[in-house]
Amino acid sequence: MKLSFSPQDEQFREEVANWLAENLCGEFERVRHRGGPGDEHHLVEERKAWERKLAEGGWTCIGWPQEHGGRGASIEQQVIFNEEYARAGGPGRIGHIGETLAGPTIIAFGSDEQKQKYLPGILRGEVFWCQGYSEPSAGSDLGNVKTKAEFDEAAGKWRINGQKVWTSLAHESEYCFVIARTDPASVGHKGLGFFLVPMDQPGVTVRPIEQITGTSEFNEVFFDDAECDATDIVGAPGDGWKVAMGLLGFERGVSTLGQQMLFQNEFDAIVKVARENGAARNPALRQRIADAHVGLKILRYNSMRMLSGGEDGSLQKEAMIYKLYWATWHRNLGKLAMDVLGQESEILDDAPYELNRLQSMYLFTRSDTIYGGTNQIQRNIIAERALGMPREPRG
Repeated sequence: MKLSFSPQDEQFREEVANWLAENLCGEFERVRHRGGPGDEHHLVEERKAWERKLAEGGWTCIGWPQEHGGRGASIEQQVIFNEEYARAGGPGRIGHIGETLAGPTIIAFGSDEQKQKYLPGILRGEVFWCQGYSEPSAGSDLGNVKTKAEFDEAAGKWRINGQKVWTSLAHESEYCFVIARTDPASVGHKGLGFFLVPMDQPGVTVRPIEQITGTSEFNEVFFDDAECDATDIVGAPGDGWKVAMGLLGFERGVSTLGQQMLFQNEFDAIVKVARENGAARNPALRQRIADAHVGLKILRYNSMRMLSGGEDGSLQKEAMIYKLYWATWHRNLGKLAMDVLGQESEILDDAPYELNRLQSMYLFTRSDTIYGGTNQIQRNIIAERALGMPREPRG
C-alpha cells in the first residue's frame, strides 16, 4: 500500500482544489459542510444542483473507467479528490449511492444494454438511486429476504412484491436496486435476483420513517406488483447473492472515501468548537480528540489497503473489519461532540427542534452500530469469513 503521492498526483490535487475554490461558492456557498449524517434532509434541491455542477466539471464518477464516462482515476487520485472535497467543505453527495454502488455494480456485472441505459444519468448527476436490501425480517441477515420477483411472460415484465425498510433517500430517488427472491421455494442465499426498479410507478409506495429529530432521511418502501423490464435483472435469476456481495465490496471500498470525507468535516467542526469554547484545554477531552484523529487516519489507510482489490468489488479480508471499526468510531465521535459542546448540546424542551450540525450528527450516530449489519453480526462475519472459525450454531 502506497502512503505517499507522486508529483503527477499532487498536480491532480491542485486541479481539484482550484476547481472547488472556483465553484463551491456563490449560489453553492449555502451547501458547504451540509448533508452529513443526520443532516441529509437539508438543502436537497441545492445539493442536487451541485451534483449537476460536479458533472459539468467532470468530477462525478472519477474512478469509473474512461469507456463508461469516468476519468479512470487511480486509487491515489480518488483519495486525493475526497481529501480536497472535505477540505473545501463539499456537501454530502446525494448521488453517492448511484456513483459508488449502483454504477460500479452495473459496470462489473451488468449487460451492455444496462450500461447504456443507466450509467449516463448517474454520470450527469441527474438520476439518483437508493438501495433495497433490508427488510423488517432481514436486516443484518440479507439471506432472509422475503420480497418476491415473478416473471410475467405475457407482459415481458418482472413483478416485485414485498417491503424494504431503512431505505435512505428513497423519496429523492428515481431508481432502486432491489434484492428479491426469484425462486419461491429457495431459502437463504440461493434463488435471489438483483433488480433495477423505477421508483416513479403506481406499484411503489414510499413512507417516511420519522426519527426523534423529526426528520426522515430514510423510509419504508412497499412494492405491490411493481414492474421492471425483463432486461432489468443484473445477471441471471439466482445470481442475486453474487451481485449483492460484489456491491458490498464497492460499499466497503471506494464509497468509503466519500463517507470519510463527511467524517473529516465533522471532526474539524468539533476541533473548531473545542478551540473556541475552551474545551481543548481539558486534558481528557484533548486526549479523546487526539484518539479520534488517529482513528480517522486508520480508516483512511485501511481504505487504501482495501482499494487494491479487484474491479468486481470482491472483498478482501481487510474489508471485513471496516464496518465494525467505523461504526464504533463514529458513535464515539458523536459522544465526543456533545461533551465538547457542553451545555450547548442540550436539546430544547419540545419540538420542533432547531438542532445544530453536531447535535444532528450525535443523534444519528446512535444508529451506526445497528444499520448495515449490527456490530454483533459484523463480529460473526469477521470470525467466520475472515478467520475461518466455526459457524455460529443455528436452530
